[in-house]
Amino acid sequence: MHLAERVKLLRPSPTMALDQKAKELQRAGRPVISFGVGEPDFDTPDWIKDAAIAAMREGKTKYTPAVGIPELRAEVAERFLREQGVEYPAAGVVITNGAKQALYQVFQVLLDPGDEVIVPAPYWVTYPDQIVLAGGVPVVVPIGIERSFAFGLDDLRAAVTDRTKALVLNSPQNPSGVVLPAEEVVALGEFCAERGIAIISDEVYGKLIYDGQVHRSPASASRAARDATVVVDAVSKSYAMTGWRIGFLLTTDIALAQAVGNLQSQLTSNPNSIAQYAALAALKGPSTDIEAMRRAFEARRNLMHEGLMRLPGFETDVPHGAFYCFPRVRELLDSPPRGLKWRDSDDLAAYLLEEASVAVVPGSGFGMPEYLRFSYATSEDNIREALARVARAIGA
Repeated sequence: MHLAERVKLLRPSPTMALDQKAKELQRAGRPVISFGVGEPDFDTPDWIKDAAIAAMREGKTKYTPAVGIPELRAEVAERFLREQGVEYPAAGVVITNGAKQALYQVFQVLLDPGDEVIVPAPYWVTYPDQIVLAGGVPVVVPIGIERSFAFGLDDLRAAVTDRTKALVLNSPQNPSGVVLPAEEVVALGEFCAERGIAIISDEVYGKLIYDGQVHRSPASASRAARDATVVVDAVSKSYAMTGWRIGFLLTTDIALAQAVGNLQSQLTSNPNSIAQYAALAALKGPSTDIEAMRRAFEARRNLMHEGLMRLPGFETDVPHGAFYCFPRVRELLDSPPRGLKWRDSDDLAAYLLEEASVAVVPGSGFGMPEYLRFSYATSEDNIREALARVARAIGA
């Protein structure tokens, strides 16, 4: 069959492809340690599982409204008010099959052909493809390690044109772990509100912050900034619920929320009913388990960062959020050991997987080909062993 032209523009997710390859090698008996996929290694807390079991036993296994159960929509809005001091109407909340679907649907209902979307790089691998699929044009703005990956107002001003429709903001960021300073986030929010630019604020790592840093949503800058901001979030990272597939978006634009809901009703209908009740319990429940996971990630961050700093040819910044380190390996690419030849971080990542049985994600998928992403969502023992393997593989 002849495929539609639009799908030919899509690329497979490099993170998922890497994870699949690593698992294939593990099934073949290779002792692969994966720093690849962005998934907490912790199990979902029991009290959340208990809520799902209770929902099943109570017969909550039928279709729900396409936009999600009213209780969960209200709780999402209430949680944002508690944590950011910003009020969104429950009618502007849409529950989705993960944050990825929320982003896809927002781009689909916002973008007309040729609309530009400013995307700071490094970026999450999915943003550009979803924008292109919606007919938009990603305007990538690279911000490297020399600036601690911190996109700012001057960068935005330089990238804006009369075709700019939206800005994608991701803080804490995947893959760099940067947490944008609160004053910069406020400035970005106010600028976009003044110019009529929509902000798509991906906040899925908002609870995974270290070193006393604070997550600030651009929606908190002002009432106008709130109205310009579509917040996208999920229970996947903070509550170790990746497989439950529950995300959500918040907007004050009820027409936009209705358009997203109408699109979702034709795509998937409602998210899994049982998972919605589990997510409701997660948002309403105690923070003890969540804080314990955050502290564990911070300890792993310290171990990973210190280990990478000792590797020759690796230049890394301290990530203050999420669960990734994103070292630049330009020196190693320019001067490989033992006569090895690497064109880019794709070649280096392939070498580490083959030679050291360590899976990392090349930076090309994030718009930064001189970098590698290391996820520390794994045990401290795995981190120590894998870094030792990498050191041996590069002759350190």
